[in-house]
Amino acid sequence: MKSMFVTVSTTSFDELIAAARSPPALQALQSRGYQKLVLQAGWGSLPQPQPSSSPAAAVEAFRFKDSLAEELQSADLVISHTGAGSCLETLENGKPLIVVINDKLMNHQLELAKQLHRDGCVLYCNCSTLVETMQSMNLSAFKPFPPGQPEKFASFLNKVLGLQ
Repeated sequence: MKSMFVTVSTTSFDELIAAARSPPALQALQSRGYQKLVLQAGWGSLPQPQPSSSPAAAVEAFRFKDSLAEELQSADLVISHTGAGSCLETLENGKPLIVVINDKLMNHQLELAKQLHRDGCVLYCNCSTLVETMQSMNLSAFKPFPPGQPEKFASFLNKVLGLQ
């Protein structure tokens, strides 16, 4: 069953949850072959179940879990707030990612989203353009996220601290 996972991590971003489960978004998902939508609402409002006439085959929602690893591993597409940790964890799992900028916050989100997009790793949008992004996305165009190299940082740190 092809699934999409929407996460806001430990934040509150009700606009993203609402946009992802709107009838046009659910229709876009269905038209792309997705049969399951999993929503992680964080500190925001937990969505109420929709009537069975919903075009999505299955919609699940929760606030928090000890780990999101299982959801990330089973997702075919991830839509996330533009938190650095959420973006990196998703990309390290090799999952296609759409990052959604919270226009109500003035922070690093747009810069991060633009850089990851320039690198070919993500698509980005805001809540008002999410459906359009889902309809036009080409998941085969994503480039793999390069793996981290913590040993280089450790070596640099050891040099700076005089431990090497």
